[in-house]
Amino acid sequence: MSSFVVRPDAEADITDAAVWYETQSPGLGLEFLRLVDACLADVDRAPHRFPVIRRNMRRALLRRFPYGVFFVEADGGVEVVACLHARRDPHEWSERLRRDR
Repeated sequence: MSSFVVRPDAEADITDAAVWYETQSPGLGLEFLRLVDACLADVDRAPHRFPVIRRNMRRALLRRFPYGVFFVEADGGVEVVACLHARRDPHEWSERLRRDR
């Protein structure tokens, strides 16, 4: 059985974005969370279907929201490293990997 882990930094990314969207329009934060959950389920089911963007880092894009879920395959499972807005520095996830190792 493979493992699926969402790192604390990625959880914080998701929570922060959901709170922000909810302040913009009631219910929008919940819609964001629903689409994140669907994206994470897709990643868990078939991680190889998503493109490698650098070395072993892959990215899954959310529908409707300009966010990407960045993940690596490690030890027979998947680790979600970040969930970042498309306009944020795309290398932030690499800093997180360096910091955690």
